[in-house]
Amino acid sequence: MKRTQEMTSVQPDWENFLPRPISDKIPFFSRDGRVYDCLFAQQFSRDLLAHLFRTADALREVTQKKGGADHVSSLLSDKRAMLYFAQPSTRTFMSFLNACHILGMKTSEIRDTSTSSEVKGETPEDTVRTFSSYVDMIIMRHPTPGFVEKTAWLMNRTGRPVPVVNGGSGKDQHPTQALLDTYTLYRSFNGELDNKHIVMVGDLKRGRTVRSLSYLMKNYKNISLSFVSPKEFRMEADILDFLKRHGIPYQETEDFAGVMRTADAIYMTRIQDEHDKAGESKGVDYSPFYFRQEHLKQIKKTCVILHPLPRRHEIEVSVDDDPRAVFWRQERNGMWARAALMAHIFGVDEKIA
Repeated sequence: MKRTQEMTSVQPDWENFLPRPISDKIPFFSRDGRVYDCLFAQQFSRDLLAHLFRTADALREVTQKKGGADHVSSLLSDKRAMLYFAQPSTRTFMSFLNACHILGMKTSEIRDTSTSSEVKGETPEDTVRTFSSYVDMIIMRHPTPGFVEKTAWLMNRTGRPVPVVNGGSGKDQHPTQALLDTYTLYRSFNGELDNKHIVMVGDLKRGRTVRSLSYLMKNYKNISLSFVSPKEFRMEADILDFLKRHGIPYQETEDFAGVMRTADAIYMTRIQDEHDKAGESKGVDYSPFYFRQEHLKQIKKTCVILHPLPRRHEIEVSVDDDPRAVFWRQERNGMWARAALMAHIFGVDEKIA
């Protein structure tokens, strides 16, 4: 792959690079007109999303038969991926792992940094660079905001860069979750994502899934957003400023019942109390932001209910039986969407038909 002009120029140090607008950073993390390091939801344009969704659909179709599955599994059989998950994960880890296997990639993993040389004092940056010596891609989840981006920045300054995919970075970004969420909406609405009212509910302040999904909404026309949360967990100003700059109307409210009736999609989230510093979440009454069986009578027949999982009490289990509850399909969609993304990064997406 050829480097862009941005990548071949002398880069500023990390402290100067970090505060640059994401729009200025995107060329540095791209090659040959393709995403190379997938770090930000803002890297997905409308055209790219449509292409990835078509690729994901093709993967689902082709792999239903052994011949097609064997063909797809040969596309990246010469590649190896490292899943470096320094933060607890089940769904995202398994989704990426199986996406790699669909494409024939061999995988290795680190899920506990206590087993690495970090316990001897090695820096996380050196640890990751060591891993990169053995693999062709690093898929990373890390609790520190910006660390995945820093890893990709460092790797691109070495003589042997490998693509870095963000599997969740602090509370700031989770681009592949936004990709699979939008893919779920795409499949739920038969490919028509314009003119929709999306309601996001719960801990919006600390939920990287709703933050990343909000960024992707700029790619569609006549979208309106409703943010429903306790006052303690309102969406933060950076997302609201982004929506204002892109002319996307939104409202903030605690009246869940008042907005669900006009929703085309309701995106539920759990309380993110793992980010508590002193158990502050315990003082918040979260129950007004639960989706209950009785609410099924109040929403549109065409409305869909999403959740990034894991859930606690914010969606009653009895809701699962309603066909509008698509969060289990959403879970499976992630595997296909991530496989499509990796095929795109390595340039084999055109071989999937």
